[in-house]
Amino acid sequence: MGGGTAGWITASVVAAESLKRGDGAVEVVLIESPDIPIIGVGEGTWPSMRMTLQRIGLAEDELIRECSASFKQGTRFRAWSGLPGNPEYIHPFSLPLEYSDLNPAKYWLALGDDNRAGTSFADLVTPQARVIELGLAPKQAGAPQYAFTVNYGYHFDAAAFAGLLHRHAVGKLGVQYIAGNVEGIESDVNGDIAAVALDTGERVPGDLFVDCTGQKALLIGAHYGSPLASVKDVLFNDRAIAVQVPYAEPGDPIAPVTLSTALPHGWIWDIGLGSRRGVGYVHSSAHADEEKALEALKTYVAETSPGIDLAGLGFRTIPFEPGYRERFWIGNCVAVGLSAGFIEPLEASALVLIEQSAAIIGEQLPRDREIMDVVAGRFNDRMRYHWLRIVEFLKLHYAVSAREDSDYWKENRARETWPASLREKITLWQQQPPWHDDAPRLDELFPSASYQYVLYGMGFRPRYGATGEARDERMRERADEVFHGVRMKARQMARLLPTTRELVDGFCDSASLRAE
Repeated sequence: MGGGTAGWITASVVAAESLKRGDGAVEVVLIESPDIPIIGVGEGTWPSMRMTLQRIGLAEDELIRECSASFKQGTRFRAWSGLPGNPEYIHPFSLPLEYSDLNPAKYWLALGDDNRAGTSFADLVTPQARVIELGLAPKQAGAPQYAFTVNYGYHFDAAAFAGLLHRHAVGKLGVQYIAGNVEGIESDVNGDIAAVALDTGERVPGDLFVDCTGQKALLIGAHYGSPLASVKDVLFNDRAIAVQVPYAEPGDPIAPVTLSTALPHGWIWDIGLGSRRGVGYVHSSAHADEEKALEALKTYVAETSPGIDLAGLGFRTIPFEPGYRERFWIGNCVAVGLSAGFIEPLEASALVLIEQSAAIIGEQLPRDREIMDVVAGRFNDRMRYHWLRIVEFLKLHYAVSAREDSDYWKENRARETWPASLREKITLWQQQPPWHDDAPRLDELFPSASYQYVLYGMGFRPRYGATGEARDERMRERADEVFHGVRMKARQMARLLPTTRELVDGFCDSASLRAE
């Protein structure tokens, strides 16, 4: 119920998994309102999107060509730390080299500030940092679809992506499409949803209903009454103003990362697509009114696109309530996407939650009603864990900042606004750096390496010095070998990889040649 990215990804994954099983037992129907436009400001994904697209059989060159897509290798944070001499840092998608059995943070900290001068944590531990700095692509031209030299996700036009998924799901995966608005919901005697009635006069029955109706949450919220657990006391942002910004010239460079620039009352995202940029200001309405926020965004656009006609751009305000459903799956209804919740766009966690949800539903699709209750219980537990970890990780970005130029940052830094789990971890990290015990599950959304990239990128320094392992000569020698390997790989990649613009244009050019 509902289209957009959430609806079409879920429908595609469920249909693709059913086709793989070959039992013909599953009929997938997607009902979409013809009256609700898709917000197409440009979206960022995680590397998991490559696996999702492969799962549903969608070619990578189609994505690049039809969705103005480009390659994302992480996030560059600007002005977040608030420390002099630390204007920016990178959170890349690649794990540190040899991360499974070598904790690089121990040796990074043991170097001391003087020896670290001029080398960021990311530069020391992964060649991807250098690839990003040079604006290079994550793989060579001619590499197989979805293959990579360094890990990557995508930036793409969300509206175009939903359209591509629509055509693929209906044309290749057998998903049935119905356009219409919900006028009523019929309940079964056991409380399940029996059918939905549409304004077209059509009645659509079903065994399982997936609520992808966005913030309206027509099924999980309005019908079943699952309340939204607000996290506004932890993460204050509740508004975004978005705008599409054209490149000055068609061949302008494409940033290989999401740019995130901190401002006094929030932060600005800047996403480079093949044909344009998607830019938006995420902020707290309690700290900045609409006029002040819009002026800040216009200033940023004018500074990053000199000579642009601001009056010719369309600025759009997107309000949201930061939080998640207390229960995501009730009876025979499961919420995916905005109907399940939304926190804020920082670190682009919204789409990966859609992917996770769709994968669980597709892989564990209940064959009868008794099994559904078991799957639902596990789904609720798993997704609640993920939401709590997302809140914790996003708050880390604010908690360890040294910015104090506004009440917004002072309040964000206040320990009483931190989740208890984050307070505990930051206390522990005063004597030992994050590692595997801090993100122990196989399905963690943010590995412990992500905590390291943010923590040490922001300039966090522990209260206590290097551990015994970092002072052990044999272990130091091994760490030095690993860090030397990073530098060698970075030099090699700098010679071999094209720019992001060159790779994107190459995808489009090759598609044009095939068409001719």
